[in-house]
This record gives sequence, structure tokens and C-alpha cells, in this order.
Amino acid sequence: MSKLSAELLKVFVYGTLKRGEPNHHWLTRNENGIARFVGEGMTVERFPLVVGTRYNIPFLLDKRGTGNNIKGEIYEVDEKMFANLDILEDYPVYYDREIQTITLNNNESVQCWLYLIRTFPEKLLQKEHLAAYHNTKEKPYRERSERDINIKATDDLSY
Repeated sequence: MSKLSAELLKVFVYGTLKRGEPNHHWLTRNENGIARFVGEGMTVERFPLVVGTRYNIPFLLDKRGTGNNIKGEIYEVDEKMFANLDILEDYPVYYDREIQTITLNNNESVQCWLYLIRTFPEKLLQKEHLAAYHNTKEKPYRERSERDINIKATDDLSY
């Protein structure tokens, strides 16, 4: 492993940061730092992944053992990118983060940071539990620039 690789942190993304999704540009902008795609994977732990608020934001809820093993992508990021991801996820005010075991498609297990919501209204658990997030034309994700930056999980949860 090179010195550079040793300094990178692994992050698991399951929502709008994945390739082809609305916020993937955060990972590709050089001014945000370094991000290198490692591979696709899935959480070992099951979580509820739901789409909530009127902005159609994917939420990974901290309710272990409920929901699905979540499919996503693993990236190695430098400290600058990690700090910028914290800004996007409004960590630690809105999302929290923790290290979870992710299984790559080749069955290798890696430890990755992932963002999740610890405090949420119980009614979010009544929404459809997804195994993978994909932005849709029927219910499109609303970019931060199109919405109030101060949304909370208790905001309007219906579409």
C-alpha cells in the first residue's frame, strides 16, 4: 500500500453520492479533495433506507436489524474530501457517521465510514424500506440549492 493510500479513509455511499446520482459531483470535484472509487458493496448490518421529506432525500436510519442490507459504493477519500462530505451531510447536526463493515462484491470485507440519522420520527419507519437508492423522475431529489438548507427530519415527510 502506498503512503497516499494509507492516508485515505474509506467511505460507503448509498444515496445521492453514488455514480449517476445528483450529488456524485461532490466526489469528482478536485477542489473538494481526493476520492477514488474502490468498488460496489453492501452493508453487513441491515438498516432501513427510506426516502423522506418533500425533497426526496434518502435517509439511512439508525435502526439496526430492520430493513435491508444496503447496496452502495465505496470510495477512498482524503481528509479534505471527508471534511467536505461532512458539510454536505451536515455532520454532526443532521447526520451522524460511524464505521460499519461493508462486503465488496468479491466478498472481501472492509471497514468504512457511513452517514446515518440517529434521531428520527418513528413514522419514517413506515415508509418503504429500500435496498438501494435511485433518483427517479417521478419523485426527484431536490438539490440543496433548490431547498431550505435548514430542513429537519421532522419536516413534511410526505411527498
